Amino acid sequence: MTELSGSHVLVVGATGVLGAELSRQLAAHGAQLTLTGRSEEKLAQLADELGDAVVGQVAADLGRPTGPGDIAAAVYGRELHGMVFAAGVVAFGPAVEVDDDTLDELLLVNLLGYMRLVRDIAPRLARDSFIAQISAVVAESPTAGMAAYSVTKAGLSAYGKALTLELRRQGVRILDVRPPHTETGLAARPIAGSAPKLPQGKDPVAVAGRIVTAIREGERDLPSSAF
Repeated sequence: MTELSGSHVLVVGATGVLGAELSRQLAAHGAQLTLTGRSEEKLAQLADELGDAVVGQVAADLGRPTGPGDIAAAVYGRELHGMVFAAGVVAFGPAVEVDDDTLDELLLVNLLGYMRLVRDIAPRLARDSFIAQISAVVAESPTAGMAAYSVTKAGLSAYGKALTLELRRQGVRILDVRPPHTETGLAARPIAGSAPKLPQGKDPVAVAGRIVTAIREGERDLPSSAF
């Protein structure tokens, strides 16, 4: 069992629908939060909502060279007990038509930015801490019209599996989360292409609740079938 009350958790992607809901539920369990996202305005609104549960916030873009370092700097000097990675962008379209700028942004935000952040954050995590990385069902079932996005999410899952082995002695638990389509509005804000007609997605409040339960109960893998 992971005790969240009094713990310090970094939430990356806190300004998204799922990231914000995860922040609310972590705060409800007594966690102290450092919030990060691309929108300074949305961060301020969420921080106002959560009040004393927020101990830090920083607006940063994982897709920019300085982004991961800016996020890591925001938690220096305070013991860190967990990180939730809920940042991400999506793109649609045939694999052979995805342009270089789209490929670069998908890889930088969804995967490379996270890898660079973990490189800075992991050595500072306390013993018996956790990293919860939010991947997606496409990591299990790569999807036509979403090939590049699927690759970034599959890469995220693979990276988490390797981290599990590397950080075990440090006492850091990796939780790989692969939720099915969830009504976060992300599909309506692609960086390229247009979303196909999708079935009704999962409720983000319920998805966040399942993730927080997994964090608290010490789970290490949360496949799409767990939702």
